[in-house]
Amino acid sequence: MKIPKALNTFCPKCKTHTQHQVSIYKAGKRRALAWGELRHAAENMGYGGSKKPIQRRLAKVTKKTSLKLKCSKCGYTLQRRGIRLKKAEVA
Repeated sequence: MKIPKALNTFCPKCKTHTQHQVSIYKAGKRRALAWGELRHAAENMGYGGSKKPIQRRLAKVTKKTSLKLKCSKCGYTLQRRGIRLKKAEVA
């Protein structure tokens, strides 16, 4: 699905409808020293492999794509709820 580069929507900071720059949300790099990451690494360490089963049969075909909207007036960034798409493209 092609998503427009800019769209007019409500900005909660300006409290009016303004133009917003659209981009697709991408998750950041995971922190290697976060508690959950350290615990997961400790569980998988040594013999015996992974403690949790690897999910092989996936029910869903697509992933939810979230949009990042940046207000052109004040620069406030908000996220739009994710929608299921095979392919999202900002055009």
